[in-house]
Amino acid sequence: MSEQEARKHEQKLEKESKDKKHAPRIENEERLIRILATDIPGSKKIFVGLVRIKGVSWSFANAICTVLGIDKNRKILSLSKEEIEKIADFIKNPKLPSFLLNRRNDFETGNTLHLTGSDLDLQKEFDIKRLKKIRSYRGWRHATGQPTRGQRTKSHFRARGKKKAVGVKSKSPRGK
Repeated sequence: MSEQEARKHEQKLEKESKDKKHAPRIENEERLIRILATDIPGSKKIFVGLVRIKGVSWSFANAICTVLGIDKNRKILSLSKEEIEKIADFIKNPKLPSFLLNRRNDFETGNTLHLTGSDLDLQKEFDIKRLKKIRSYRGWRHATGQPTRGQRTKSHFRARGKKKAVGVKSKSPRGK
């Protein structure tokens, strides 16, 4: 290594060490708490943090806090391991009225369930595949990429192919 390269290397190391000195410190409230494969920032309130879990709505999170007797305005970071386990167990097997659950009268089993995370995604995908297979109207709309809930399509949902809008012309650059 030449003398110039050595100086550049030393300057680079000094600069990196200065950057490390001025790096922001991670405080306790920025720690993440993991509940049902979801990372929740410790600075969030329990009520708000539970909603980040896929399959947990605002009303469901409120019901969790009420039934388990947890103050919903506490920070997630203040939860003990036992409380976190209690919340996770309750989300997996909720003892709530059926109108708060997200899978009422399951098509295959007829049971009322509450799904979260990847189970919810997988079940939704299976439902859409079943609709396509039986050639229902909703299945047909899913297959063609159209809206399935009765929205108007004259001015929206007009993308074709690689999400290029139909009927929209961009200004061509004015030539020579």
